[in-house]
Amino acid sequence: MLRKPASRKERSGAEADQPLVIVVDDDAAVREAVQELMQSAGMECTCFASTRELLETDVLERPGCLILDVRMPGSSGLDLQLHLTTSGNPKPIVFLTGHGDIPMSVQAMKAGAVDFLTKPVRDQTLLDAVTGGIKRDLAQRADALAMRSNVERLETLTPRERQVLREVARGRVNKQIAFDLGISEVTVKLHRSNVMRKMQAASIGELIRIWESLPVPMRDACTV
Repeated sequence: MLRKPASRKERSGAEADQPLVIVVDDDAAVREAVQELMQSAGMECTCFASTRELLETDVLERPGCLILDVRMPGSSGLDLQLHLTTSGNPKPIVFLTGHGDIPMSVQAMKAGAVDFLTKPVRDQTLLDAVTGGIKRDLAQRADALAMRSNVERLETLTPRERQVLREVARGRVNKQIAFDLGISEVTVKLHRSNVMRKMQAASIGELIRIWESLPVPMRDACTV
């Protein structure tokens, strides 16, 4: 018997951070077989018979990977992929289907799928694809968390400090920055020191990496 996912209230914070494999397939036998395989490899797994059932829950908030059938009654796996992409959710997807074709696989892979596998599939092939998807999701989440932290730090800078940050990231030296901003080099050094401290950068190289992680519109707003 397949286990239903716990509700948000039932999950502890630690559990909610654990990767979850989500299977969406209208074939009950496939759902059960894939769930057993994932659990045998030590992965938590939950299943749904349709994309509608999945979207009625909050499990997509958890890190992990999706295993989707392509053709299902109602919305297809490709429809769900499009929905997630347009809603800004880059959840990694492994397609597993018995009815795939080359145009479908090309569409799925161009849209960012981890893999496009046809049934029957070797257990290890599926496990490898899912493991790769989980690693991708964890990396994406870490990058997103770092970006949010950097955005929050950027917001503590004064307008002038943001201008100095932009110029430092461009490789400009203090004398050039002072000339462009119409201020003294001493003042530039003071602003630069404040930027390093507020952005929690231990070196110019780290400061540049932080700058490059910021959304382009925010970088463009730090104009001279």
